[in-house]
Amino acid sequence: MKVSGFTFLRDAEISGYPFIESIESILPIVDEFICVIGKSEDSTREKVEALKNPKIRIVDSKWNESMQDRGFVYGQQKMIAQYNCSGDWAFYLEADEVLHEDELPLIHDLMQKHLEAPEVEAFYFNFYHFYGTSDQIGIAGYRKAPRIIRNTLRTIAPDGLFWVVLDKNKIGRYPRAISANANIYHYGHCRKIIKMAEKLKRVGKYWGSDHGSFNGYGDIDLAELRPFEGTHPKVMNEWIETKSEKSFKQNPHFKPSRRDIRNRVRFAIERIFNVEISKKHFKAID
Repeated sequence: MKVSGFTFLRDAEISGYPFIESIESILPIVDEFICVIGKSEDSTREKVEALKNPKIRIVDSKWNESMQDRGFVYGQQKMIAQYNCSGDWAFYLEADEVLHEDELPLIHDLMQKHLEAPEVEAFYFNFYHFYGTSDQIGIAGYRKAPRIIRNTLRTIAPDGLFWVVLDKNKIGRYPRAISANANIYHYGHCRKIIKMAEKLKRVGKYWGSDHGSFNGYGDIDLAELRPFEGTHPKVMNEWIETKSEKSFKQNPHFKPSRRDIRNRVRFAIERIFNVEISKKHFKAID
């Protein structure tokens, strides 16, 4: 079995991504790691090179600056990386996502176990979306998503977040997936406020919008937040200590939106009926 890891980066240092920690967390269970790096204004490429790991292969890319439709340029960059993967499985990890060292052996064993089981097209992970600080998580967004795909499938990534399998030229579907029995630790929304503001300023145009000014994480419904009761990956200890926000306070002028009210109803349904009904970009077959 050969496993390819992959990601794409651009101005990752300026924007406060824990991209080096992300790469280091996955290297033990991949045979190669494809890192597509767009032309950056910081030392993103130099930092990746400095890892001096023979598994890492850097592919330089140029972003389509005129592509400003729903993050499609992200999908382009993701697929450039995936198309360079030569493994049986392709393991996608975004620049602010990290694996826990305790879960690596299980993930690797599951890929080996299902290598000759074509009905298993992907593996989905549970997500911890840290918000505001590394001590709390937000639960309104997706809570499960595939990050490992069988590399013989004909797939595209419309906005970078998920895969669409093309059985026929004009008909797409989500991949058939089973649980990886592991977690993705997502730190993008607990980076320092100044870094998040810089990131939003740089990426808004690719989504056809202006994110406006970002002054903090306080514009959120507290009903969405939960305390984090687990342990962080060891590789994140220094980043959490030096590059994450340490305090959180809701904006005193915050008023719940219609979306927030709908989420509150959803949370109540989940609690009463013991179900999980967040959006999913895969078909679970386990």
